[in-house]
Amino acid sequence: MSLRFGVDRLCADPTRLHALWRTRPDALPTARRRVGLVTNDAARLATDPARRSREALRAAGVPLVRLFGPEHGLQLLAADGAPVDDDVDALTGLPVISLYGERMRPTTDSLRDLDGVLFDIPDVGARFYTYTWTLYHVMAACAEAGVPLMVLDRPNPLGGVLSQAEGPVLRADCRSFVGEDAIPVRHALTLGELARLWQRERFPDAMLQVMACDGWTRAMQWPDTGCAWVPTSPSMPSYASAACYPGTCLFEATNVSVGRGTATPFQVVGAPWLHAPAVAHDVARRTHGAVTCTPVTFTPTLAPYDAEPCDGVRVAPADALGIGPVALGLLLLASVMTVHREAFAWVPYPTAANPTGHAHLARLVGRADLQRWFDRDAERIDLAQVREWTRLDDWAARVLPALLYR
Repeated sequence: MSLRFGVDRLCADPTRLHALWRTRPDALPTARRRVGLVTNDAARLATDPARRSREALRAAGVPLVRLFGPEHGLQLLAADGAPVDDDVDALTGLPVISLYGERMRPTTDSLRDLDGVLFDIPDVGARFYTYTWTLYHVMAACAEAGVPLMVLDRPNPLGGVLSQAEGPVLRADCRSFVGEDAIPVRHALTLGELARLWQRERFPDAMLQVMACDGWTRAMQWPDTGCAWVPTSPSMPSYASAACYPGTCLFEATNVSVGRGTATPFQVVGAPWLHAPAVAHDVARRTHGAVTCTPVTFTPTLAPYDAEPCDGVRVAPADALGIGPVALGLLLLASVMTVHREAFAWVPYPTAANPTGHAHLARLVGRADLQRWFDRDAERIDLAQVREWTRLDDWAARVLPALLYR
């Protein structure tokens, strides 16, 4: 069976929308219903990656009347963390309500006249990717408004093997728009499965349906799907960037570049002052030679170090050796701090969701105590310590009832 996303299945058989109508029966025929769609330009069909979901859904007869856009906007043009205004979609002529800026969730008025909401946005499998929390807030708003929600599911690009999930699990004092619920950094679920988990744990009144993928299994990472990668945001141009992102994104809280504005964002970290061979040697020492970082040079076009040549290292997670992207990111952070005690610094990371930018590491990693640990003992942080931080005891048992793919 060839892979089909949830949106492919719905476009092939729009009568599947009847599952939504059954949760909120009334006298209107399907043709007179009104449906909202949360989406962006990265949402394409598996069977036709050049075709945007909203265009295909309308052509299939889905009565879309309103669009909702997440961070980066419908067209994926807004910079990371930049507020996005409401707009009109040039492709469909539909109004677009921004869910990143003045508001982070749909208003009651924007849902009141809808018979249902569809959600179709690709994810990258990391807790702090904000599309996850757009879904969380859409689900909460729909539950409060009594509006049915259907998630058109897509694969987790990092795979769904639960033994490869990595913590830390978010603690309550670190909640923000890059983490609203107690889930691990690399959660190994699809957004549809997360929605099912939240229905059980957070929103029992949600009228939720999930249109699952056909042909995806938990062992499949993105290259195994055979699908073309469509950039999910301006700094996520490839699967390779997504594979490193759960760990290297932690450097957003520092004065080290993650390669934004290059062809390899999140695959590299560096700075004008970084001594790449020394950092690579230190990472190899901490991983007992299991991870080899390649010294590179790059010139980012975005802060920090816009247009400044940087020395850095290129990384690749080693899942096969039990060193996933989060563990590798924490070890790399410890190595950079150890080699560059004087030059390294924690810095704020202002966004529309966190205007001051303070406590960004805690919001990303999910624990407020780790920054103090790094400040005090970076030299002594080893693979065993990082594995303890990222270890998950009950995640698989907790999510088992929400799983769609076995």
